[in-house]
Amino acid sequence: MSQVAEPGSAREPQGHGGAHGEPHSPGAHGTFRSYTTGFVLSVVLTAIPFWLVMGDVLSDRLSTSLVIMALAAVQIVVHMIYFLHMNTKSEGGWTFLSLLFTLTLVVITLVGSIWVMYHLDRNMMPMSPHEALQKP
Repeated sequence: MSQVAEPGSAREPQGHGGAHGEPHSPGAHGTFRSYTTGFVLSVVLTAIPFWLVMGDVLSDRLSTSLVIMALAAVQIVVHMIYFLHMNTKSEGGWTFLSLLFTLTLVVITLVGSIWVMYHLDRNMMPMSPHEALQKP
């Protein structure tokens, strides 16, 4: 005789939640309110730099650049919290730890690259225009 599994029996779950071996946790997905909050924050954090540049609000280019970069960093955090649902509690904190590790590697790479390029520029032997023309 063949046995047919009926819904609700003790067999493997058939829905999307059991496709990966375990059901989703109740807090794994955001609510409509959290997505709306994230969207509004993203739009505001995009509109402010646009206004700063197009309205020439800050006369100094350096301060404008720093404000835009700070707002970009805040926008990255907003995306990670509201859309990627990253926090210190998800998956036992491993996603947050991997994020910190990735950020550490990115900072080391960027700072090291800038340091090397700066010192190469400062320490290279200067060449006169006449010497530059003689080079092949």
